[in-house]
Amino acid sequence: MTDTQRSKPEIDFRPGPAPEMLEITDLIVGDGDEATLQSTVDVHYLGVGFETGEEFDSSWSRGESINFPLRQLIKGWQMGIPGMKVGGRRELIIPPHLAYGPAGSGHPLAGQTLVFVIDLLGVS
Repeated sequence: MTDTQRSKPEIDFRPGPAPEMLEITDLIVGDGDEATLQSTVDVHYLGVGFETGEEFDSSWSRGESINFPLRQLIKGWQMGIPGMKVGGRRELIIPPHLAYGPAGSGHPLAGQTLVFVIDLLGVS
């Protein structure tokens, strides 16, 4: 199965309090080029709220991957993607201070701990 054929993941609800620090878990270790903070990454991803488990965004739901410079993303991605290799699938649990800030700071996801599953399809 190639990276682009992988299906949209399911994220299991986790009981207990949300972590206060970034949690990085490799679900599948890739064997391709390695992402760095200076990379432009091509990814498929699914994002859900830690507390609710509700999906707030998914490239799989839109039917196409997304390509962007890693430096332009939230801190949790900037810290959690470097070192990942193409072909890998990684889960990031990102507390609010590494995502969209505290509640009331203007973004709809502010104040929330976010869970992402990311497939790294390419780096440049």
